[in-house]
Amino acid sequence: MKKIFVLTGEPSGDKLASTVISRLKLENSKIKYLSVGGAHLKNLGINSIFELKEITFLGFTSVLLNIFKIRVKINQTVDEIIKFNPDILFSVDSPDFTLRVAERVKKINTNIKTIHYVAPQVWVWRKNRVKKIKKFIDHMLLLFNFEKKYFEEENIKNTFVGHPLIENIKKSQTIIENILPKNKKIISLFPGSRKSEINVLLPILIDFVKLMNKRNEDYFFYFHATEENKNLILENLKTSKINNLDVASDENIKSKILSNSIFAVSKSGTVSLQICNSNIPLIIIYKLSFINFMIFKMLVNVKFANIINIINNREVIPELLQDECNANEIYKSVIYFLNNPIIIQKQLNECTKTLDGIRSKTSSADEASSVLLKYLS
Repeated sequence: MKKIFVLTGEPSGDKLASTVISRLKLENSKIKYLSVGGAHLKNLGINSIFELKEITFLGFTSVLLNIFKIRVKINQTVDEIIKFNPDILFSVDSPDFTLRVAERVKKINTNIKTIHYVAPQVWVWRKNRVKKIKKFIDHMLLLFNFEKKYFEEENIKNTFVGHPLIENIKKSQTIIENILPKNKKIISLFPGSRKSEINVLLPILIDFVKLMNKRNEDYFFYFHATEENKNLILENLKTSKINNLDVASDENIKSKILSNSIFAVSKSGTVSLQICNSNIPLIIIYKLSFINFMIFKMLVNVKFANIINIINNREVIPELLQDECNANEIYKSVIYFLNNPIIIQKQLNECTKTLDGIRSKTSSADEASSVLLKYLS
């Protein structure tokens, strides 16, 4: 029986991995799996060697403070992979964890094929990392077509699979009219999938909602959460005493809520692609500690935080970062957009044009699973 170890490092990677494995199971139901994964892989019947939350850290200082824990988890993961002896180590995103594990595994057992999904953003920083990756990654699966040149320069096998968040997936049949607020305009809020992100951005977004409510209460706000973080957000909302605010974690329900929204405020990250693909206007927010931000500024090679802006090399979507990431600035930006439908339409048109240029011909899951199958044959 063929075996695959699925290695993720955070909830978003767990979700991405599950879409590929779901497709793979349709093609070959006799593959044996083990993982470092979360709820999505668990729903596919794939056991994880430990809970994903044990390795989810954000920021340079957080990594440094947890370096011993991370080292222990890397050692444990490598040991379990070697013991499992898979045909393929399928690592997904979270390169600071997954690629360290892959490198160690390859040194111990060169027969294990290493395939990584979601290339590290070498076009943002650490371009020299590609030379190192070449030594232990057999195949790189790319979300964006423009990434190919960085890996082809080093003769690393790669496949552009496209980004799953911008696929034209069939609309969910989930009926949510009974939970949507009547006579309210919906604004979607995305505080992130990591606990450390939520701890920073959630209080800011709650204060933003309070400012919006002072203006009028014609709006209803939904926090989009992962299952793992839903209770964390709900606990924080208990003391806010805001009635026009709720949390959604079910994927189908979140998708429906987003499609019924008039605007979104999102943390910087790939979720912004999903928002753009739903044709919803948005602004980007993010905040790091001062030390993390200064380190980040020294290392990055791009002007912007958001991928749409990076591709266009200009600010298509407003970014409120660091000191500008506060309730007042978010409030002013959102009101400005809501009062200017022409500006909204311009952003939507530019985002649509950008997304059309980076879509794959089929689906990311189909493309990725076909690469995995080739390595199993």
